Amino acid sequence: MAKAPRGRTVLRARLGRFAGAAAAAGLLLALAGCQGDDREDGSEDGRAMVVAPGKPGEKARTLTPEQAAKEKPDDSPNAADHAYVQNMIEHHRQALTMSALAPERASADGVKRLAQRITAAQQPEIGAMEKWLALHPAPPAASGGHGHDHGAMPGMATEQQLKELSEAAGADFDRLFLKLMTAHHEGALKMAGEALTGGNNVAVEEMATEVVATQSAEIHRMRAMG
Repeated sequence: MAKAPRGRTVLRARLGRFAGAAAAAGLLLALAGCQGDDREDGSEDGRAMVVAPGKPGEKARTLTPEQAAKEKPDDSPNAADHAYVQNMIEHHRQALTMSALAPERASADGVKRLAQRITAAQQPEIGAMEKWLALHPAPPAASGGHGHDHGAMPGMATEQQLKELSEAAGADFDRLFLKLMTAHHEGALKMAGEALTGGNNVAVEEMATEVVATQSAEIHRMRAMG
């Protein structure tokens, strides 16, 4: 195949550079236009602006960072948030106590793996909830009363049930563990639902949502194993 004359090659290169420069110039003009639009929306001093999406049927608004901070919803923890975190810490601790028995007393590998997953998920969750409580100490009224009535929490195993579980072994342990842990998880779902309905704090909402997702899947797994 014959090579193109050198003059044509140089011309193509120059045209390519010209096209690239033209595209860059167009991009700069577009950016300048956007900056001009920002100034029209109230950013004369060149500060960054925040675009707040409007409600259905309404246009988006451009706010200063200070205005956006003022319009941020108040997610101060309420009594429901504190009750959920305090109770769920104890609820998780009982699940860890039950799961700690599985390596020595369970016979089914599936039950042992389930206990490992429960421990791996709920131990970090306890740590996260304890950190949350340190940042948001409960007022005296919220730290007493039903907040420490752990036996009344849904799904909690009784002392007698825990004793029976600790004395069981093999297939008997497997059956009792799945029965008690399924009820335990169902209680956690109820508690999480109450927090999602009555709570106000975003972090607690995220923790409760994670509990719902994780423990709902484990309930289905345990029912299939039983």
